[in-house]
Parts: sequence; C-alpha cells; structure tokens
Amino acid sequence: MNRVHALVLLGATALSTPALAQETLYVAGYSGDFQTMFEKEIAPGFQTKNDVKIVFVAGNSSETIAKLQAQKGNQEISVAIVDDGPMHQAVQFGLCDTVAKAPVFADLYDVAKTSIFGGKAVGIGLVATGITYNKSLFEKNGWAPPKSWKDLTDKKYAKRVTSNPISGTFGLNTLVMFARMNGGSEKNIDPGFKAIRDGLAPNVLSWSSSNAQLAQMFQNGDIDLAVWGSNRAIALKKTGFPVEFVYPQEGAPAIVASACAVAGNKMPEKAQSFLQYLASPEIQAKLATQGFGPTNRTAKLDSTLAQEVPYGDEKLSKLSNIDWVTVNHKRADWTKEWTRTVE
Repeated sequence: MNRVHALVLLGATALSTPALAQETLYVAGYSGDFQTMFEKEIAPGFQTKNDVKIVFVAGNSSETIAKLQAQKGNQEISVAIVDDGPMHQAVQFGLCDTVAKAPVFADLYDVAKTSIFGGKAVGIGLVATGITYNKSLFEKNGWAPPKSWKDLTDKKYAKRVTSNPISGTFGLNTLVMFARMNGGSEKNIDPGFKAIRDGLAPNVLSWSSSNAQLAQMFQNGDIDLAVWGSNRAIALKKTGFPVEFVYPQEGAPAIVASACAVAGNKMPEKAQSFLQYLASPEIQAKLATQGFGPTNRTAKLDSTLAQEVPYGDEKLSKLSNIDWVTVNHKRADWTKEWTRTVE
C-alpha cells in the first residue's frame, strides 16, 4: 500500500468512527422554580468541572421514587433528590447506593448526616413545618400571633384554617405533632387522630393537597391560618401578600430535602461527586434562595435570606425529627383511618 492509499484509508476510518460522546448525568428532583434554579445556578458549575452534561428529570418525590422502582435493574437516573420521608422508602427498597465518605459531610448538621439515612443518602436542604398566618388580618382583629399548634384549635378560627391531608407531608406532620402533644407518638398515633377530629377539623375549611390552591385561598381571603412549609410561606410573602411564618413552641417538624446516588446507576463515581457538590457551602447558599435552609453549618447567607430560612443553631433547635421508619410502615393504615374519620 502506498502512502496516498494509506492516508485515504486512515481518513475514511476516522470519519466512520464517531467522536467520544460527552457523558450524561441524569438528576431527578423537584419541578417548578427549583428546576429553573437548578439548571441555571447549580448544574453549570458541575458540568464544567467534570466534563459531563446534566439532564434534570422533574417530578415530585412520589413520582421520582416510582421512576426509580420502574427502572430498577436498568437505572437511567444517577442522582435522586426527594423529601426525607420518601427517601427513607427508597433506602428501604434498595434504590440508593452507600454514600462515599468525604470531608464535606463532616460539616453537616446532625439532622442531615448520612447516618440518618443508614449511610445511603444525605440531607441537602431544610424546610420547617409550622404555622403561616395572615399578619394584616390578625393585626386588624387585634389577635396575637399564633405560637402553638394548639392555637389552630381556637374556635375563633372556625372554617378559617387549612392544611394538606395526610397524603401530604404537612398534613402528616400535623397528625404526628397532635399525637405527641396528647401523650402519643408515631408509635401511638390514636391521640393525634382524636385531637384532630375534636379540635382541628372543625376549624378546617378544606384539606388542600395543592400548595398553589392553598396560596390562592390566602389571597382570596378564604383562610387566615395554614399548616405549611417555611419555603412556601416565603414564596407567598415575596408576592407582597402579608403572611408570616411561625415555628410553634412545641417544635416544627423538619422536612429534609435529601439526595442519593441511585443503586446500579451508570455513572457511580460522578453521582458520588455530585452528592459532595450539593453539600458544599457554595451550593447550599444557592439552594437557600429556593427556601431550603443550609444543612452545611459553614454556608454563609446574607442577612435577609438568613431570616427567611431555617438557618443557624437557634432556628435548628426549634426543628424536630419524624420517625419515618415507623411512619412509612403505618402510613397506609393511617390514610384509611384519615379518610374514614377525618375527611
């Protein structure tokens, strides 16, 4: 073969061999504003440093867990971001890989450490479950701001209160708190059901599954108080509506946005690196703009943002944990009782 023929053959071979495609990391997480912020503020830095493309798969926590179950054995998603209740289910179902040890995880608050999830996931953001109220209306009526879960049962709020039903995390947290306040717990939920039936339910206008609908009920003047998340209250307040969020004195159940590397995913090393990236103080500060309190104690927020989210030792001391192992085991039975006796 002469030199010309060799060069022609080499050129033909090069043209017939596709260039190495850039790897793609699929990350599942919350839809809406979270997705917009993620794609604009979080994904680009990791893509540049790791020469990888990130594709965001949007959905609520239940939808993400369902996708992982459906793809088990052939996972497309490498990292999943869901609430802590569903995350405990994912761990139980064997859907999450063990979190690789890294120095950044030593800076996390206890409520977010990998040990909370059996070493299979990590907390990346905090939301408090508490009471949101219409500040303007309360001042007009000369009412003191609510400070206790028991305030929701005051008869002057008849048909002026709302919350999620038990199918939503805020509603479930309400049931647990009323059980605890009346001598029960996650392992003894009956006192909670009784307290809600007798005291809270008569004040509830409707049990709303939609956070958008709940916000609309405030804006329409249909309700004065709601059991809601700190992040939801912040979002409504930013529209100019006069709501304030209260951490009840008995405790505000924490919702821990959590992330795991999916078991059997196609990019295990990149997935582990992404978990460490999410836990870094810089990314924690970005997550705070969506109402998630930092889980990394070294994260720095400006004064305004620091006031809005669960941030710092004082606010975190007001948070309480939920026994999700017990809750997930009992939830189907509780849902049947809720449907039968509350709604």
